[in-house]
Amino acid sequence: MAKTERVYSDDEVQQRLVGPLEHWYLEDGWLRRKYRTEGWKGTLMVVNTVGHLAEAAWHHPDLTVSYAFVTVKLKTHSAKGITDKDFALATKVESVIHWQPGLEGGPLEGTPSDDQRFRYIKYDAPKSA
Repeated sequence: MAKTERVYSDDEVQQRLVGPLEHWYLEDGWLRRKYRTEGWKGTLMVVNTVGHLAEAAWHHPDLTVSYAFVTVKLKTHSAKGITDKDFALATKVESVIHWQPGLEGGPLEGTPSDDQRFRYIKYDAPKSA
C-alpha cells in the first residue's frame, strides 16, 4: 500500500521559504530555484550535483539548463504537489551547491574567487543582508 504524503498549501510553502531556502520560490505549483553560473562548465557542475543528489534521494526534479544558469523545479509527482521530500531535497541541493569551504575555515581553501579562470558559480548574498 502506497504511503500518503502531506501536500503543503501555497501559504504553507511560502512560510517555509526562509533561511537556507530563502532563494527558492513557489511558481505554478513548483518549488523553484535558479542557479546562476559563470558559464557552461559551472552549469554542468550544478546539473551533475543536482542529478547525483536527486538520484541518491530517489526524488527527481525537472531541470532547465542554459549556458549560464540552471533552474531546478521540485514537486512530488505521486502526491501532485509539494511535500516534505521537496523541501528536504531543496535543502540538500542548496547546501551542496553553495558550499564555500574557504568561508568555513579548515584545510580546504576553496576556489579563488578573485580569479575569473576558477569561478564557476555566482553565489547569492543572503536576502536578509
